Amino acid sequence: MSDDELLTVPEVMARLKISRSALYDLIRNRRLASLTIGRARRIPAHALTDYIQLYLEGATR
Repeated sequence: MSDDELLTVPEVMARLKISRSALYDLIRNRRLASLTIGRARRIPAHALTDYIQLYLEGATR
C-alpha cells in the first residue's frame, strides 16, 4: 500500500474489520481523515496508517 493510494470505504472496512457505521463514526468524529470526490468517499492510505498507529499508541498506555 503506497502512501498516496486512495482506499474505498469497503476496503477500509475490510482492513479494520469494522462495520460501515463504525467507519463513518471515525470519519465524522475526525479520527480518520477522508475526502469526497464527487459522490465517492475515499480514505488516503496514510490516514489509515496514522489512525492505526495512534490507536496502537493509545492501547499501550
